[in-house]
Amino acid sequence: MGYIIAIVMAYLIGSSNLAYYIARWKHVDFRTSGSGNLGASNATMLLGWKAGILVGAHDIGKSALAVYLAMAMFPELEYVGPVAGIASVLGHIFPFYLKFRGGKGFASYLGMTLALNWKLALVVLVLVVVIAWLTDYIVAGTITTIVVVPVSLGIMCHSLRLAIILLVGTAVIAYKHKENFVRMLNGTEFRIRNVNKGKHRIDK
Repeated sequence: MGYIIAIVMAYLIGSSNLAYYIARWKHVDFRTSGSGNLGASNATMLLGWKAGILVGAHDIGKSALAVYLAMAMFPELEYVGPVAGIASVLGHIFPFYLKFRGGKGFASYLGMTLALNWKLALVVLVLVVVIAWLTDYIVAGTITTIVVVPVSLGIMCHSLRLAIILLVGTAVIAYKHKENFVRMLNGTEFRIRNVNKGKHRIDK
């Protein structure tokens, strides 16, 4: 029962979507513009770095909050933190009130990692920034995170079960990014440096 409560709570927290609220305020439909998703990367593409950072911070914070609350409420449940974290990520990707069309889950996954092991999260964040900047693709940093985190935490905690739980989120996020992979191969994927050039942006 504790796991069920934690999952429902985390999913509801994760379904909060600041990108959607900003899109409504700016009269921009994120789901038909840019990459077509309600997340930090699309907010950056369409409205610039300030909007992207704000949305990213919200998405990171909500998953971290979900994990902390679950662990505080049910400290006797060994895997309640990662389970709540994945539930929050799924809430972000599949929000019930938006017809299950949300973001792609990267920032929320990073927030979950921050709550589970903040030292690893900081290392991963630096790694993501470096890889994304070198490749000029945000998605390159995303894939690095969702692969490195479950493997690293599984090894650090000597727990195959923990790695498997986290890999659920990895699989879903990878699937949601399939179109990004195709665009990378075609050379049409959004490039980070285009933000500064104003490309893809909608100024409202």
